Amino acid sequence: MAIMDSLRSVTADHARLGSAAPPPGLRRLRTLYMTRAVAAAVPELRHFARSAAQRWGIPQDACDTLLLVVSELVTNTVLHSGSSDVMAVIVFDGVAVTVEITDSGRWLVRDVKEDQDADFGRGLDLVRACTSWCAVHPSASGTRVVVRLPAESGAGR
Repeated sequence: MAIMDSLRSVTADHARLGSAAPPPGLRRLRTLYMTRAVAAAVPELRHFARSAAQRWGIPQDACDTLLLVVSELVTNTVLHSGSSDVMAVIVFDGVAVTVEITDSGRWLVRDVKEDQDADFGRGLDLVRACTSWCAVHPSASGTRVVVRLPAESGAGR
């Protein structure tokens, strides 16, 4: 596992999200964590996200949403990608949090009709419902999911 923390501008990928610029004088905070894609990665990355949110002073309701999103996306990687690793990048710009979960596997395509009455299979729908922006980028080298959620207390989604 590896942890990196830094104060940097976010990558060009994040600029395409159409987000509002952070307030003048505020730098974007970025942190990265990489670990093996095993069941233990879910609470491990949830803890990582909670620590970052607390360090950055993100309100509790936004932190709760962040933890739910991280849990769902990492669970998808562990259960459906066949990847040996998973990486989380979390960026806070003072207004919103951008989360990027990347793996080196390929998510399995699922039959929605078959899952209709199942007890599982709605994680990505849940993520989309509680974020202001969500994109899934599958490729030959893995899958990258990028989401953005408000980080203001009581912010609507």
